[in-house]
Amino acid sequence: MDQTSSPNSTTAIRTDVVIVGAGPVGLFAAFEAGVIGLSCHVIDALDAVGGQCIELYPEKPIFDIPAIPVCTARELVERLTQQCKPFAPPVHLGHRVMHVEQRSDNKRWQVTTEPGLVFDTAAIVLCAGNGAFVPQRIALEEARALEGRYVHYAVRQRAPFVNQRVIVAGGGDSALDWALALRDVAQRVTLVHRRQAFRAAEATVQEVRRAVAAGELELIIGTIDALDAPDGVLRSVMIKQIGGTVTVGADHVIALFGLVAELGPIAQWGLETLGGRVTVDTSHYESSRPGIFAVGDIAVYPNKQKLILSGFHEAALALRKAYTYAFPDTKRVHVHSSYDPKLSELILGGEAGAAQRTDA
Repeated sequence: MDQTSSPNSTTAIRTDVVIVGAGPVGLFAAFEAGVIGLSCHVIDALDAVGGQCIELYPEKPIFDIPAIPVCTARELVERLTQQCKPFAPPVHLGHRVMHVEQRSDNKRWQVTTEPGLVFDTAAIVLCAGNGAFVPQRIALEEARALEGRYVHYAVRQRAPFVNQRVIVAGGGDSALDWALALRDVAQRVTLVHRRQAFRAAEATVQEVRRAVAAGELELIIGTIDALDAPDGVLRSVMIKQIGGTVTVGADHVIALFGLVAELGPIAQWGLETLGGRVTVDTSHYESSRPGIFAVGDIAVYPNKQKLILSGFHEAALALRKAYTYAFPDTKRVHVHSSYDPKLSELILGGEAGAAQRTDA
C-alpha cells in the first residue's frame, strides 16, 4: 500500500471510491474495491493504518476472524495490508475529512481533507469505526504548546527517547508495552497511572511489576498535575498523589490514555444518524444520501453486530453498489475470484501488475 501524508493540492484527485478509515474494515474495503475493478483512495486522520486495533490493543488476540484461529490485532492489520498490495491503493494518513459536497451534476462528490487534499469521487465508503478517533489529551493548557516535541500521544519508534527521561502515562496495553519497550534505551522510564489496577493483558501487567521490582521502571500512582516548561522546553512534571504532589524530572511525556470517538465533521454531512452512528439499509449499507455508504462500527441498523467480520460483509455489498455509481452504464458480471484470470494474474503474479493499473 502506498502510505503517504500527501502535501496540499488544489487539483482534485479523481477516483472511483474514497474510503474513510484505514482500520481492518477500511483495509478490506480497499482490497474488495480492487477485486471488482474500482480505483480507491483511503483516508485516515491517524498517522498509521490499523485504526482502533493498533491504537488501543495491538497485541490483544482476536479469535473470530474466519480461517484464522488466532492472531493479534497487529498481525491482522499486517495481513490485510499485505492483501491490498497488488492493488496499491494510496493511503493518505494524517488527513481528516472535513467537507463533503455533491457536485453540480449530482453524480459525483467532492471530498476535502483538513490538510487540503481534494477528491472527485463517485462514491464514499465510511469505515470510520465510531467516527474519527482522536487521542485523549492531557487536560492542561501548557500541554498543547509542547505537543509533538515533548508531549506525545503516539509512539512509532524508540530512537527519539534514547538516553532521555521519559514519563509514560496510562494504564492500558499501549502504555505498558511502551514503558517496557523504552526501559532498555531511555535514561529513566516512569510509568504514571491513576490507580493500582491496569487495563492491560495480565501477562503484560506481571512483566511491568517484575520490572518495577527489579528497578528497571519506576511506577507512580497518581495523575499529571502540571508541566514545568518555562522556556518552552520540558523540565519536569508534577504528579498529584493521594498524599500530595511529587515532582519528577522529565524530557518527554508519552500520554497513552486511549482514543475517543467522535463523529466530528461527519455529523455535518446531512446523514441520518442514530445514537451517534450512521443509519443504513441492509441491502447495500447505503446511508440516507445515495452514494455515501457506512460499514463497520459506524453503521447502525436492526440487529447490528459490532464484529470485524460483519464489517467485511458490509463492505463487500456496499462496494458492489458503489460500482453502479462509478460505472452507471456498465453492467457488472459477478465472477468468483477463483475463476477470474485477471485477478489471478495480478495477485499471483506479484506486485508488478499493480503498476499497470491507474485511477479512473
